Amino acid sequence: MQKFLLFSCLPFVLFNVSASFGFPTKGQECTECHTLKKDEALSLLRTFDQNIKVTDIKQSPAKYLWEVSVETGGKKGVLYIDLPKINVISGSVIEIKGKKNITQDRLSELNKVNVSQIPLNDALILGDKKAKHRVIVFDDPE
Repeated sequence: MQKFLLFSCLPFVLFNVSASFGFPTKGQECTECHTLKKDEALSLLRTFDQNIKVTDIKQSPAKYLWEVSVETGGKKGVLYIDLPKINVISGSVIEIKGKKNITQDRLSELNKVNVSQIPLNDALILGDKKAKHRVIVFDDPE
């Protein structure tokens, strides 16, 4: 009897494998069906911080996440929202193969300072004014 049940159920287990996958992509990109607009991300994130600003949204290198660039309190950061818009992830995404911190790379890009835009009119200059390389030091005397 047990052998009969085993062999009668076996075809259902073997041939119904596709039902075990969440949803087949059939070669499509996830962003073709799933979208996240700035105002939508803002409404999701405002539950955490009323003053948050969404500056950019793009597909994360981690496939099923949106990378959301935000600014709050004068500081820029990166958050991740999953495709079904259920979870917000705060923290680093690290590529396993190359051990590359993708989040830190994006934060460095967001917070990059254009040195040519720093006013040096009132700067105290030490050394040769025409030097090829310059070092700018900021100090707050108070």
